[in-house]
Amino acid sequence: MPRGNAAQSKVHYQGKDEDFIIFVDDAESVRKWKDDRSIPLAQVVSGFKIFVTHKHGAQGVLDSASKSTLENEFGTSNEDDCMIKIMEGGSIQETEAAERTGSKNDTMGARQNAH
Repeated sequence: MPRGNAAQSKVHYQGKDEDFIIFVDDAESVRKWKDDRSIPLAQVVSGFKIFVTHKHGAQGVLDSASKSTLENEFGTSNEDDCMIKIMEGGSIQETEAAERTGSKNDTMGARQNAH
């Protein structure tokens, strides 16, 4: 059975000095949140962590955003407020990770398919 082929959704925000990424549960939950702000962030965001890609767009290496980086871009270092601004002004991106297949029991030695 393939593993690792779950869909991955994120919001990419292109700032003045950095590109910011937050991971979300799915694109539909972000759209619903934009229409109804009474939905808690915990039901939309997948982990309360903001990442920067050092101006490499949505595909760069993800590093944690420092408080000073958040302060310079959004005027606050409060991560909840920054996430709201990222979701308001960012673009939703959905990707499906390639499935991984492989040996599940290496102790059985080399396996060859006989056809």
